[in-house]
Amino acid sequence: MNNYMQAIDSIMHLRKINGDSWNAIHPESVARMKLQNRFLTGVDIARHTAKVMRQDMDEYDADSTKYTQSLGCWHGFVGQQKMISIKKHFESLKGNYLYLSGWMVAALRSEFGPLPDQSMHEKTSVSALIEELYTFLKQADAWELNHLFRDLDEAIENSNKEKEADTLQKINNFETHVVPIIADIDAGFGNEEATYLLAKKMIEAGACCIQIENQVSDAKQCGHQDGKVTVPHEDFLAKINAVRYAFLELGVDDGIIVARTDSLGAGLTQKIPVSVTEGDLAAQYMSFIETTEVQSPADLTEGDMVLKQNGKLVKPTRLPNGLVKFKANTGEDRVVLDCITSLQNGADLLWIETEKPHVGQIASMVNRIREVIPNAKLVYNNSPSFNWTLNFRQQVFDAWLDSGRDLKAYQRNDLMDVRYDTTELGREADRKIKEFQREAAKQAGVFHHLITLPTYHTTALSTDILAEGYFGNEGMLAYVEGVQRQEIRRGIATVKHQDMAGSNIGDDHKQYFSGDQALKADGGDNTMNQFG
Repeated sequence: MNNYMQAIDSIMHLRKINGDSWNAIHPESVARMKLQNRFLTGVDIARHTAKVMRQDMDEYDADSTKYTQSLGCWHGFVGQQKMISIKKHFESLKGNYLYLSGWMVAALRSEFGPLPDQSMHEKTSVSALIEELYTFLKQADAWELNHLFRDLDEAIENSNKEKEADTLQKINNFETHVVPIIADIDAGFGNEEATYLLAKKMIEAGACCIQIENQVSDAKQCGHQDGKVTVPHEDFLAKINAVRYAFLELGVDDGIIVARTDSLGAGLTQKIPVSVTEGDLAAQYMSFIETTEVQSPADLTEGDMVLKQNGKLVKPTRLPNGLVKFKANTGEDRVVLDCITSLQNGADLLWIETEKPHVGQIASMVNRIREVIPNAKLVYNNSPSFNWTLNFRQQVFDAWLDSGRDLKAYQRNDLMDVRYDTTELGREADRKIKEFQREAAKQAGVFHHLITLPTYHTTALSTDILAEGYFGNEGMLAYVEGVQRQEIRRGIATVKHQDMAGSNIGDDHKQYFSGDQALKADGGDNTMNQFG
């Protein structure tokens, strides 16, 4: 119900039906409240955002410049302010999502305190954060519409027909802050039934897109650390199925599943699958396992495992903890098999976790996948775990070296030094960083670019800057000059933090409910008036 006057008419009709006992109910006030809260349940949100994301995927297939972006967030307020800022600067939220990072949930939202990214945090904290994010995004809708309604009242009071018509158009064409969230379910927090149960909670909280990885759930590691252990394909596909069943059960028929592979950096498996037919998935998975040929029983020690491969007896290389090693330099081949298999069995998008941001590396794998599945698309982690400056300066250095360019002015092992910031190499590396997302979307099938942990780092950085000045020689000027004055000059709504937290919305509700008896905060003594 997006048309303001239609909403008023429907409430007027309802009031008429209920007779005199509803005389205190003002249709226009109810219409405003309904427009400020257009999503009644998390499943409503999931259905809406799934359609948004599916449309974006179709548009990307037709034009690779239409890639999408998001920033990771660990609190509802952070996600809300991102959407408000994007809308302020670019007028539309088209193609902009939020990312819910399992890493940040573990590090910042667990009741145990800060934890490493190893699925040790409470699983319900994931769905709770989704619900929190959408609570704040819905409040952003209410906040912006509240200002529009006040503008409308002012225009009517001043008989400004032009402003009245313009404000009504803005109300009727209002774009919600409720955007898709790509939500990280780690490796599923247990078996396929556990994955299904948690996926349901996440969808009920509003998630239209769930990302799941092919690591062993109880041995899960951060994608950019060592010691990763992957599962055979049939185990991973069962969890993809579990997520799809959860979507379908709740009526989100076009929910999106992102299948993440950590195989590029994973050198271990915990389980050797059983091959039923020659060349099946289990056999393909086992073909990557590092083995040594068994010539006789003398080659075996007590408890050794023996496999038959290609007509020969072999024993897998096992670590003291029983984990089995993959052959060296098979990561890309395993990634390609993982991705093709996932897309053929229910996944919608891929996530390839890499050790560096390199368009050529990503494209080399995606092009192989697209030989089988032409419309394969990626969600890519523009991770703060990468040293972006060093990686791209090294890429430029290596390219120039291959072209025969004189590089005497540069030392490859020292390229992070500040003296390189203004050099031709430094500027070329920065240009490539700036163009990375566009080029990866064009050349490597990246539909969605995200930064997993941006606000973890921005919070630490801004706090460090403020603390240095405030507790140092600058005192209160550190806050005024570095924070409040910047908020005012950049037009950041939080400078009126009472309004941002809902004070004006509450005042208007009191007016609806109590009329002239309402005790309101927005009077002459409200210090928000100092900010104009």
